[in-house]
Amino acid sequence: MPEFPTLAQLAEDLESGRTTARKLVEGCIAKIADPAGEGQRTFLHVDKDAALAAADAMDGLRKAKAAPSRYAGIPVSIKDLFDIKGQVTRAGSRALDDSPPAEQDAATVARLRRAGFVVIGRTNMTEFAYSGIGINPHYGTPKGTWNRTVGHVPGGSSSGAAVSVLDGMAHGALGTDTGGSCRIPAAYNGIVGYKPTQRRVPLDGSVPLSFSLDSIGPLARSVSCCAILDAVLANEPIVPLKPRPVRGMRLAVPTTIALDDLDTEVAETFERALKTLSDHGAIIERIEMAEFHDIGPMNAKGGFAASESYAWHRYLLTAKGDVYDPRVSVRIMRGEAQSAADYIDLLNERRSLIARVNARIAPYDALVLPTTANTPPEIADLADDKAFTIQNLRALRNCTLINMIDGCAISLPAHRQGEIPVGLMLAGAGGTDRRIFELAAGMEAVIRV
Repeated sequence: MPEFPTLAQLAEDLESGRTTARKLVEGCIAKIADPAGEGQRTFLHVDKDAALAAADAMDGLRKAKAAPSRYAGIPVSIKDLFDIKGQVTRAGSRALDDSPPAEQDAATVARLRRAGFVVIGRTNMTEFAYSGIGINPHYGTPKGTWNRTVGHVPGGSSSGAAVSVLDGMAHGALGTDTGGSCRIPAAYNGIVGYKPTQRRVPLDGSVPLSFSLDSIGPLARSVSCCAILDAVLANEPIVPLKPRPVRGMRLAVPTTIALDDLDTEVAETFERALKTLSDHGAIIERIEMAEFHDIGPMNAKGGFAASESYAWHRYLLTAKGDVYDPRVSVRIMRGEAQSAADYIDLLNERRSLIARVNARIAPYDALVLPTTANTPPEIADLADDKAFTIQNLRALRNCTLINMIDGCAISLPAHRQGEIPVGLMLAGAGGTDRRIFELAAGMEAVIRV
């Protein structure tokens, strides 16, 4: 995998005059257009003229010492779930082809623009964000980083977001995470993906999957890159990230569910990372999390994703259900069978779950667990619906635990050069975002050694 610069390095290059915003945008456009690359499957729309015009504007502002931030002029990609003024938001589907263009940017897109980031284009995704695998039958599936001659899934639903960063087609990406959709593609592609505490980032202007669980987060090349983008998305000051020393970190490994049925490579890489952290002075304790047993029964009828997506999709499914990916529509339709009482029970059960889990993990700095139970499957192996369902559930399982407890979490690459990608997830209770970033920044430099 080629090495591309971090946001901090790009900012320094822009400030010093070693590069310009226009050169950065032109470089990304060239990567997207490369016929030997994944650009045609990664991007559903490239806003070339607008991106070049924005880059020129940022270069002019920087020359006048009026750039809106150090990062002004850096190109980022936008998942096709977000409104961009003047464009149709299709959410990776054909069912919204005839929708009117958006009248304004989504709140998060507007915040990125205000900081001077340049929108390079819209990235591919699982239709309506309803899968952790990343396959899209309408627009094609971009290949993930591992063994591209064979073709492995990129992870979803923010599939194109991850590949755009991985391949230098953008230097950061806007994604969403309802059950792992930032963290899974990050884990499968050896980059960093962040799921914030949900309430920190507004959902306005994004097509919903589950308004109870949807979180908007970044995918990027480093913990610091994600922290910068997260601050912009949350409309908070960008404060330099101070890594916490590994020595003395108190980390809990949940042995309930999270370590079940792991691929051999996942188990070995995770245990190696734990040993490395321990060797550097981290205090690691394996704990039972009995509360995690409650999540499966809570989601037995489809959970929040099915009930809330059905509420949004029910009329569109009646009119255009034949153009949906059947693997998506069948999951949405599970919400039709849920009653109001089922939904109210779900709300109450989740409230209790969050309180009990927060009390259990309070003595620790963070939970640490594998991001996914599996390594990225081959695309060809998932033609069978049963095989797809099994691998999709294995991809989503650990990440979903954190969404259900209203937590925040980051996925870090834990594999070594030449090994199949494996992600290590660091997670905390809702509201502990800064702590998670500081812990992750401390770990980042050591876990792959």
